[in-house]
Amino acid sequence: MREQSSIFDVANFFLSKESMTNKKLQKLSYYAVAWIYTLRGENVAPDTEFQAWRHGPVSPELYDRYKEYGYRSIPSVAEDFSKFSSEELDLLESVWYTYGDQTGNSLEALTHTEDPWKHTFRPDADNRCKEPIPMDLMRNFYSSILIEEDDC
Repeated sequence: MREQSSIFDVANFFLSKESMTNKKLQKLSYYAVAWIYTLRGENVAPDTEFQAWRHGPVSPELYDRYKEYGYRSIPSVAEDFSKFSSEELDLLESVWYTYGDQTGNSLEALTHTEDPWKHTFRPDADNRCKEPIPMDLMRNFYSSILIEEDDC
């Protein structure tokens, strides 16, 4: 039986592609979790919940690991992907192919137009929101995009 993957495994997949900012890493990891859950019904990173922060979806655990980099790029890594099934790897590659050429700021802007973040973000007096984005909300939204794309 293969070992369960974590948010850090997902992040390392993207960091094996290139160095990037924490913001871009957060958004790519969010899209990976959302799309794999939508398409497979499995949570590829059960050790975290994405929250609707001011700058888009954020895994607090992933943020804490890389916050020391601030706005600087996190170095790329070499990683063993044995924790992922071949189908999960294909989906991670699809997320990279779809979103990987964008900046952290453009991915932030994109998430701000999508229902999971829009329906969850409720800032407090400090303009923060620690509200988890429900997985079912992700699945419902990204499923609707699939249906729309299939109709074209």
